[in-house]
Amino acid sequence: MGSLIYFNSASLDGYIAGPDGRWGWAAPDAEVHSFVNDLLAPARTHLYGRKVYEVMKVWDDLPLDDLPPAEREFALQWRDIDKVVFSSTLQAVTTRRTDLRPVFDPAEVREMVDAAPDPVVIGGGLLASAAARAGVLDEVHVVMAPAVVGGGARFLDEGLHLELGLFAERRFANGFVYLGYRVE
Repeated sequence: MGSLIYFNSASLDGYIAGPDGRWGWAAPDAEVHSFVNDLLAPARTHLYGRKVYEVMKVWDDLPLDDLPPAEREFALQWRDIDKVVFSSTLQAVTTRRTDLRPVFDPAEVREMVDAAPDPVVIGGGLLASAAARAGVLDEVHVVMAPAVVGGGARFLDEGLHLELGLFAERRFANGFVYLGYRVE
């Protein structure tokens, strides 16, 4: 039986993108990127909303020879996983190994996760918040960036309440910090 894990980077004040929609302050260096690659490697399926998919799909066809080693490894991993995009506005997806669903159905997601031999990753604060409200989110993983951005897209929805148990942590030389929690 798999588990549904939410992973994202966030500012210290809880945003995955700033008020301008940019997230360059959260760009990982090689050490953090390699850690994230290792963290996400066991997951064979990723779930995305439209906005996260639009950001992530660049990995599908970036020229590998132009990438630093950690980014190259991530691109190869991303190309080899199954992806499910939940969107009522997208008409089609353009990346390999990708399915499109018009709505997020928590029962379908729980069934998918329970049938998976490996973890399933959910990306994006809105989708992860929907999973948390539906009671299907199992873990929350965050790489906190040493930045305060003052607003923007939240890591998780305001007003959402989750009891969490810390099970993993790591500090990085660049000031980033990883925290892994189980939803209790």
